[in-house]
Amino acid sequence: MVREERLRRTVERGKYAPLYRILRARAGREWRVSFTDLEAVLGFTLPESARVHRPWWSNQRNAGGHGQALAWRVAGWKTRAVDLEQETLVFERDGSVDYTAQPVGTTSRAPGVAVDLDEAFPPHDPGPWPSGLSLRREDLYDDRGR
Repeated sequence: MVREERLRRTVERGKYAPLYRILRARAGREWRVSFTDLEAVLGFTLPESARVHRPWWSNQRNAGGHGQALAWRVAGWKTRAVDLEQETLVFERDGSVDYTAQPVGTTSRAPGVAVDLDEAFPPHDPGPWPSGLSLRREDLYDDRGR
């Protein structure tokens, strides 16, 4: 199975599949959307981290990255202009992957556009989880008592 197909299948079965499908079907170069409208598309509430941590919206090029980023990247889009105060963002077509709007379920691209997913999503082995590492908010931020 080709890597591109594996990634697409992973996204299509994932939690953020509705976002992937709507982006694949959208025409135009950008989509300005509020978090509330995005939640309506997804059918669930975004996690709190999406509202307080800008990195949640980052355009990760690693196929082992977060499911939400994988959904928009495999669909050929990236994020920009994320405003956590206004709870809005812009999805923009990725210039390096020039997809044309297509019916959901198709995998063909514009003529002459090659996608090398090994380049876009290079394999990465993060290694073992460090002993004693905690991702609890209380352990990451020293804002207790403020």
